[in-house]
Amino acid sequence: MKLNFNTPETKAYLRGHVNRGITFIKWLLFSLLTGLVVGLVGTIFAKGMSFVTSTRLSHPEIIFALPVAGLVIVFLYHLARNDNDGGTNLVLSSIHSGDYLPTRMAPLIIISTWITHLFGGSAGREGAALQLGGSIGGGLGRIFKLNEKDKHIMIMAGMSAAFSALFGTPLAATVFSMEVVCVGIMHYSALVPCSIAAVTAKAVAAYFGVEPEGFHIASIPDLSVIVALKIVLVGVLCALVSVLFCETMHSVGHLYNRFITNKYIRVFAGGCIIVVLTLLVGDQTYNGAGMDFVGRLFEEPKVSPISFILKIIFTAVTLCAGFKGGEIVPTFFTGAAFGCLLGNMIGLSPTLTTALGMVSVFCGVTNCPISSLLIAFELFGFDGAPYFLITIAISYMLSGYTSLYKTQRFMYSKYKTELKKESND
Repeated sequence: MKLNFNTPETKAYLRGHVNRGITFIKWLLFSLLTGLVVGLVGTIFAKGMSFVTSTRLSHPEIIFALPVAGLVIVFLYHLARNDNDGGTNLVLSSIHSGDYLPTRMAPLIIISTWITHLFGGSAGREGAALQLGGSIGGGLGRIFKLNEKDKHIMIMAGMSAAFSALFGTPLAATVFSMEVVCVGIMHYSALVPCSIAAVTAKAVAAYFGVEPEGFHIASIPDLSVIVALKIVLVGVLCALVSVLFCETMHSVGHLYNRFITNKYIRVFAGGCIIVVLTLLVGDQTYNGAGMDFVGRLFEEPKVSPISFILKIIFTAVTLCAGFKGGEIVPTFFTGAAFGCLLGNMIGLSPTLTTALGMVSVFCGVTNCPISSLLIAFELFGFDGAPYFLITIAISYMLSGYTSLYKTQRFMYSKYKTELKKESND
């Protein structure tokens, strides 16, 4: 029996396969290029972060120059004609609203984040990762004259690549950039580019000696009714902490904008406040990103009852004043400190609750449950999977519609199988 290749149906069928093949090859090449470029830039950024952090720890007195360092950051953004920098919010809005994402954002965020960490501001590094990755991805899209929708995919691929290079978590990095833009909708069209870019960037960073994060949970109890109730309690309270984190960030930002409108005065004042807070605390535990503090909690699970509150305050004062960095590592710090405290209070494995706090508070502030679960697996392994699943799900639901990112969209209700309405609070 002969096949007839001249029928319209057959031609359309073959044409569809050819187009899919061409699309796959296109994204394979672009995502490999994105992973290589962003992986290299991310490696430089990570090495610089290690250097400035070690320099600050070796010379703690450098924190007294933080207010002046803030003035330098504001001036650099003014020099680059980027006074109204939207940060990660601009990256997200460039995907769903088509806002222009300048390539100059990459060097600006790298240098300003280095300055913030060198002089003792409390900030993370993933904000820089998302911004530099997104801006590089968008820039490559413009170089190759891709259409607007393909540029959006390139931005997401760049975000995944940078996140993966810095944290060494390609699974979470792949999903996060697709999940964080619109809550309730996943941009699966970006799955292949994001995954290839993330894996490539991690490989590049690992080749140059950037070590992935990883922690060990000392004890995981068997699941029982009592343990399950305690795990539910952890999820509920972590949701409240995530709301506290977001509301504090937004409130401090509003206070700055209301009372100190001049950006130079604002960042100088914020730097002075951080210096005073550091002197009151007596050490620099809450300056910088704080991943070393998180690591210590898994070795010696003891923490001050106010550690998680202090980190929220330090971070809000720093970032809302105009210093640069990210919020996610501070949420890891906050969640880890609160989880460790809670574990010791309710008689549950404190290293387990430290891990649960990290990923559950992260979920509550970003509204990304799948990414949070994948981060848990990549940072802590699969042994605690049921506990991660429960606390992340609860934190996602009970954190409501709060978010770190003002431009993050909530497309579907967290409580009903329907599109979100404004009344869903």
